This record gives sequence, C-alpha cells and structure tokens, in this order.
Amino acid sequence: MPGIVVKPNRAVPARRYQQLVSTSGCRACVSTHNRPPVVALVGATATGKSDLAVALAQAVDGEIINADAMQFYQGMDIGTAKITEAEQQGIVHHLLDIYPLHVEATVAGFQTQARNTITDIRTRDRIPILVGGSGLYVRAALDTLEFPPTNTALRQQLIGEVELSGIDHLVKELQTVDPDAAHRLSDERRIIRAVEVHRLTGRPFSSFMPQREYHPDTQPVVQIGLSIPRTLLHERVEQRVYKMFDAGWVEEVSRLQDVGLAQAPTASKAIGYRQMLDYLAGSITRNEAIESTIVATRRFARRQETWFKADHRVHWIDTQSDDLVADALTVIESR
Repeated sequence: MPGIVVKPNRAVPARRYQQLVSTSGCRACVSTHNRPPVVALVGATATGKSDLAVALAQAVDGEIINADAMQFYQGMDIGTAKITEAEQQGIVHHLLDIYPLHVEATVAGFQTQARNTITDIRTRDRIPILVGGSGLYVRAALDTLEFPPTNTALRQQLIGEVELSGIDHLVKELQTVDPDAAHRLSDERRIIRAVEVHRLTGRPFSSFMPQREYHPDTQPVVQIGLSIPRTLLHERVEQRVYKMFDAGWVEEVSRLQDVGLAQAPTASKAIGYRQMLDYLAGSITRNEAIESTIVATRRFARRQETWFKADHRVHWIDTQSDDLVADALTVIESR
C-alpha cells in the first residue's frame, strides 16, 4: 500500500482525542448528539486509505471499520490488498475476515453490522473510522437507506430464465420499467435483482437508492476523500498488481480454488480473482492475467471516483500532501 507521510511525534492520541470530543473547536463532536463523529475515509482503490486510517486512529484514539466488501472474506488477502496484522500497528480493525467464501455478502447485513460496530466503539468513547471504496456499503452504513423486499422463488425463477435464454430479455424489461437502473447496471446478478424488485413492488429498483442524508444513528459524520491525479493513480494500480503477483497471489487463488472460490456467489466477483482462475486453468497467460487485472482495476477506480465525487458532503484532501494526517484532522475539527 502507498505509504502515508506522518511527521515525527505526530501521533498524540490523548490530547488530540480530547480536542475532538470535548472542545467547542470541533463542531462535529459538540453537537446535539454529544458523541464523537464517524470519520469515513473514502476514494478510489490504491489511494492509501488503509494507511491513513491507521495513522489517523493513532492520532485520535480511533478504531477502524472495514467497508470494502471483498475484504469480508477469509483467505482473500493479497488480491484485495487487505491490511496485514503488522500494518494494523495494533489498531483495532472490525469487519475483516468475517465470512467464509460461500456466504453471499449483502448491503442490508453490512448495514446492521456496521451500525452496531459504530455504536459499540462510541460507547467506549473512541472514534469510529469507516474505511473503504465500496460506495454503496459506505452509504448503507452512514445514510438513510430503504431495502427492497426479496423473494427467493422469484429470484430462482429469474436465474433459471437467464441460464436458459440469457440476460437480454431481462435487460429489455429493465429498460422499460427502470431505464436508470438499466443504464447503470451491467452485472448479471444486479440486473436480476433489479427486475425482481420491480416485479415484487411495482417500483423501480433505482427508487430504493439511498438519499444523501445521514441516518440519525450515525450522526455526526465527517467524510474525507483522498484525491489523486489520474496518471499517478494508474501508476499505483499497475505497481500494486505486480506486487500482488510477487507476494504470492497466484498461490493464494490456488488455495481458494480448492475450497470453492469459483462457485462463491460474491467472492468470485472480486477483481483479479477471475483472471487468476483463468490463468490457473491455462486459458490465459500470466501477462494477460496481469494486464486484464490492471485494466479492470483502473476502470473500477474511475467508477469509485465518479461515485464519491457526486457526493457534495465529501471533503477532499490531496494524497500528495506532506502531512495527510494533519490535513484530515483539520477537516474533522472544522466541521
């Protein structure tokens, strides 16, 4: 992960923490809620969110909550850039390695877990630091979000239709009843879900998208985004993928393949893991797997930037700053 520049003697947990939760200089903390803020660190992959979160937690006596959906999975470490125990530097991390591969992660399930964790951290007078690039998961934790109903029988019927006839007829149906979702969604599983919701409720799936309004249980909230020039981001993505290969990513995927990665409903969708499976199967070369992963990761990073930059509540700081921790603390203390 890209290193975070922290000036010597920067971490002063007790003093900084007291400033955040006790002084009138921090309007986000001294609110009608009388509780510490949730600090959310967001932005594209490879911008250094994990390292900044650790440094910030050291400075404010915080605990970190993972909001990267693929880092929920046990054994998916190298390819998801999951922070190692050594890199955690003793800071408590929540919601890492919580699922075996066969479990399907859901936004609704994460919302409950994240909010319970936020409450737990606050009861111990610490600062919750939510970290991740999975935009919808971040929104689910922080914002008012209504979850549409599900129907297993209807879902299986739709899956069967797709297996028999392909996805095109569902895409056409979605274009008629929910053109916004049809334009946004390309993943087969999400298209099926959108059609399921409309058939169940008569409402477009897109109407269930979260509003940009913090939920009362999470307020106050400060969102900090890591901004990075596109060319530098592309360089970091490429370097990260090569480092993953050198660190044993192929061997990791080989082990996971033996315990059902290819059949996993959510885990198998992680960027790079499908390419690694194809490489192990001999259908593509090592260089093709690397290049395909780099391209897919860069595309994902652009989608992340688009998602987070559409949210006016995010306060952006420059990843090339001489002191990112100071910049983040300035944002928190000014809210």
